[in-house]
Amino acid sequence: MLIDDKTYLELVDEIKRKIAEAQREVVFSANKELITLYWNIGKIINEKNTWGSRFIENLSRDINLEFPKMAGFSRSNLFNMSKFAKTYPDFEIVQRALYKLPWRSNLALMEKVKDKNEREWYIAKAIENKWSQPVLIHHIENGLYQRQVSAIKTDNFTNTLPPVKSDLVRSVTKDPYIFDFVSGANELYEIQTEKALVDDIARFLLELGSGFAFLGNQYHLEVGGEDFYIDLLFYNIELRCFVVIELKTTEFKPEFAGKLNFYLSAVDSILKKETDNPTIGLLLCKKKNSIVAEYALRDMMKPMGVAEYRLTGKLPEELENILPSANDIEARIRLE
Repeated sequence: MLIDDKTYLELVDEIKRKIAEAQREVVFSANKELITLYWNIGKIINEKNTWGSRFIENLSRDINLEFPKMAGFSRSNLFNMSKFAKTYPDFEIVQRALYKLPWRSNLALMEKVKDKNEREWYIAKAIENKWSQPVLIHHIENGLYQRQVSAIKTDNFTNTLPPVKSDLVRSVTKDPYIFDFVSGANELYEIQTEKALVDDIARFLLELGSGFAFLGNQYHLEVGGEDFYIDLLFYNIELRCFVVIELKTTEFKPEFAGKLNFYLSAVDSILKKETDNPTIGLLLCKKKNSIVAEYALRDMMKPMGVAEYRLTGKLPEELENILPSANDIEARIRLE
């Protein structure tokens, strides 16, 4: 029987998907066994910690003699296993969450996050968003927990959205936002800052968080025969709504909220579908007076928030291998 090309290609795609799924399962299963092994070894070491200062050194030597082709049993890594078992004495969390993270990510969490609640938050986020170790470290060192969970935010989400939806929106916003990939930070005008963010949209999306899809900058809308342009327009898949972002290189002013409110009404009327949730707005300002911002948003009927942003001009070296390379943005965005 002859098989047409389309049927054959569909068959190949199906087989490729099954192979890829099997590979992921093998990697996942292997990581689970490795994390479990390391925790058990750490527990044994901690139970014998009275055996003297050379105990771990001798243990490393003897294990490597018995298993010369197996990596991971150096003196320093045995100490890491000991610390791992001490940090998580309850094996339940290892079974429930930690085995889903690579060993290097677990080491980074132990080393860089001392607070238990904060560490558990990063564990959940790393699993949910499939963060690699460099991305996880990037978020920890930039204080994502403090900016997203502990920060005192200025918004009207509670007053304009249902409770469940407002909690979800607040969980994905932060204050301040850190754009550490933009050079010449203190000298940029709004149009330059916007262009810098768009030029390195992958890094911008990394800072915004999961679920954001970029739709365009200076996004054109026609209202009443007049032209208007939104600085940055996104769609968030998790929130199922459009997200309008306006950039201001000055301190927040109350009139900014009125303009953003207009854009949200326009997007809701022109772009929003019946299945979409109400459009959300975010004003990113160089500085803000929280009381002034609170008063400005209090009686606004559209959901919006105000946050500061910081441009540090420094990108962690470990992210260079996982994100598009960054040239000197200051040279790229000269005003024409």
